[in-house]
Amino acid sequence: MRHIRSIYLFCCIVISVRGGASKLLEERELTINCSNMSLRKVPTDLTPSATMLDLSYNLLFQLQRSDFHSVSKLKVLILCHNRIQELDIRTFEFNTELRYLDVSYNRLKMVTWYSLAGLRHLDLSFNDFDTVPICEETGNMSHLEILGLSGAKIRKSDFQKISHLHLNTVFLGLRTLSHYEEGSLPILNTTKLHIVLPMNTNFWVLLRDGIKTSKILEMTNIDGKSQSTSYETQQNLTLEKAKTSILLLNKVDLLWGDLLLIFQFVWHTSVEYFQVQHVTFGGKVYPDHNSFDYSNTVMRTIKLEHVHFRIFSIPQERVYLLFTKMDIENLTISDAQMPHMLFPIYPMRFKYLNFANNILTDDVFKTPIQLPHLKTLILKDNKLETLSLVSCFASNTSLKHLDLSQNLLQHENDENCLWPETLISMNLSSNKFTDSVFRCLPRNIQILDMNDNKIQTVPKEIIHLTSLRELNLAFNLLTDLPGCSHFGRLSVLNVEMNLILSPSLDFFQSCQEVKILNAGRNPFRCTCELRDFIQLEKYSEGMMVGWSDSYICEYPLNLKGTQLKDVHLPELSCNIALLIVTIVVIMLVLGMAVAFCCFHFDLPWYLRMLGQWAQTWHRVRKTTQRQLKRNIQFHVFISYSEHDSAWVKHALIPNLEKEDGSILICFHEGNSDPGKNITEDVIKCIEKSYKSIFVLSPNFVQSEWCHYELYFAHHNLFHESSDNIIIILLEPIPLYCIPIRYPKLKALMEKKAYLEWPKDRRKCGLFWTNLRAAIHVNLLETRQMCELQTFTELNEGSRGSTISLVRTDCL
Repeated sequence: MRHIRSIYLFCCIVISVRGGASKLLEERELTINCSNMSLRKVPTDLTPSATMLDLSYNLLFQLQRSDFHSVSKLKVLILCHNRIQELDIRTFEFNTELRYLDVSYNRLKMVTWYSLAGLRHLDLSFNDFDTVPICEETGNMSHLEILGLSGAKIRKSDFQKISHLHLNTVFLGLRTLSHYEEGSLPILNTTKLHIVLPMNTNFWVLLRDGIKTSKILEMTNIDGKSQSTSYETQQNLTLEKAKTSILLLNKVDLLWGDLLLIFQFVWHTSVEYFQVQHVTFGGKVYPDHNSFDYSNTVMRTIKLEHVHFRIFSIPQERVYLLFTKMDIENLTISDAQMPHMLFPIYPMRFKYLNFANNILTDDVFKTPIQLPHLKTLILKDNKLETLSLVSCFASNTSLKHLDLSQNLLQHENDENCLWPETLISMNLSSNKFTDSVFRCLPRNIQILDMNDNKIQTVPKEIIHLTSLRELNLAFNLLTDLPGCSHFGRLSVLNVEMNLILSPSLDFFQSCQEVKILNAGRNPFRCTCELRDFIQLEKYSEGMMVGWSDSYICEYPLNLKGTQLKDVHLPELSCNIALLIVTIVVIMLVLGMAVAFCCFHFDLPWYLRMLGQWAQTWHRVRKTTQRQLKRNIQFHVFISYSEHDSAWVKHALIPNLEKEDGSILICFHEGNSDPGKNITEDVIKCIEKSYKSIFVLSPNFVQSEWCHYELYFAHHNLFHESSDNIIIILLEPIPLYCIPIRYPKLKALMEKKAYLEWPKDRRKCGLFWTNLRAAIHVNLLETRQMCELQTFTELNEGSRGSTISLVRTDCL
């Protein structure tokens, strides 16, 4: 009861104080909340600028005239649920801005009135007044909109003092009612009348007068007297005297006969909307709908909610027909544990039927029903199982809205569905539908809710739902966003809480019309496939519902828990075409750079020289010290043509000595045996030298080469595996210039097994490095001083070449 009262109190504050009070509620610094603090007196340290003061649920016994002087700007004062016995309105004479005063649920027996001209809401209900506390000063409150009253006795004279006030709501909260003077309520001039009756009160006379009083009548706590007395009183009510068009009955506990009599009584009044909530009935039920007078009514809507009964044997078919034969526009019977519903065999004018929260089964639709004007049907939370049966029933109606949520519905592939062309909205949520349900949908559907089912995919062979604008597939088993090839006008899509890892490109290509997308709380796999989906929010700001808190990575594990907006997926790593183009461009640039280097810096020559240096260094490391100690006395023996002697003397020898001056160069005269010829001395020098250098040029090959013929013939120096010969190509020698009797030399030249003397001085450094590396070795013999000896070239007819043997001083 306390919660209901709190809700009512809040509504009253909003209505009475309107925008000003709402603004005050938002300004917390102007509100003082002293509720439920066991206060016995009003606090004296109230903030002067306070505009709202809540002193409810305390122990206040009385109010002093000085209690509220300090809060002169007070607009809302709540004193309900205390123990106040007397109230002097002059206590608030200095609170000229007071608009809302609630003193309900106290022990008031007396009120001393004082006119508060600005008061709009005054609640004195649920107190202990003997009579209704109204006087002349009350009638002077011209701005009063909501008035709450109570009293054990209600008389006409009490209400006549305020009959000239145009009130929005009069609330009669009665603790007891010992006397009611008939005709008192119609004196009131109010739009809404709400009466809360005490227990065991004859409600009939109040119901009759209430219907004559206001447009909206609400009565709570109806349990009753005998129906005979009530029936006599209702005979005097004529339609011309009635004012009520909306009648609300709450907490009704009657015998079935009294309940039926209320329906018959209301049927012939001005009531168009009749709602009965939390109704409980008992007694014997013998409804005879044939005795119910269905004529002469303006009733359009009947609403029965939260129906309970204290009997077990009910002739349900007669009860159902009693309501369906009323043939009104709107009928609601919800939360009534109703297993079935019957309709007359003739056409009815129902436009709205609501049988939610019952236990209806498929048997409802096995009998033909004629409802040609039906627009809305709500069968939420029942026990329906077959969707095709519902479609067959709906095909004979002009349905626009259908709610079948929270049932046990399924659809098999072989079941045919016939829907009316008028159906535009369906709620199929919380059922057992699979992918096949898409084959049983109305073509003109615009709003479709299928959340909380077992749908895995949207089949490609479904009908084209060209009118569909809103689709809800949340809480299903989808692994991908559905494409819009069948939903040309889809603008709102909800796929929240599915199994979507990476949305496919089909969605982005076909769903151009989607303006609102809710895809949150899916186990997203944050890889390149998700990049377009992440970009969707950037390009369509505000499109993604719940962005970005509901969009979290689930895979891979290193990104688990990361919001999609914080995931960086580079364009280059995700766009294969761009990656290929980038690689090709880089390769082209590198190729052009290499080509430029080769052309401008002669890079192949450098590479070839580096390769030769590496091979030479490797061979040098393989030479053992034992071999050197046994055979080798000199580093190098040099053979060259006299025409090239200038280069040998001024370039070759100085650069060989440049490193450390420790290179031993063999010469013929100082290391030969007397009596031996030059050929034998040359062979001996070659055998004692670690390397033999041959400086080749066209002159060497053509005019002097014969002097070495015996050397090549007897010692076989030019074979494929020889590591002792270093050939320096001083000038290019065409292969055709080499005599055919020297095939091995020609083979070495073809293999480019030589060091080429560069004409570019920038390359000479690498040339000398390679040459020194080729002849570098540690000799174990004691080094001797040697002299430069040159054998002069023989005459031109002797076919020999000049040989120079060089030895430098050893340090």
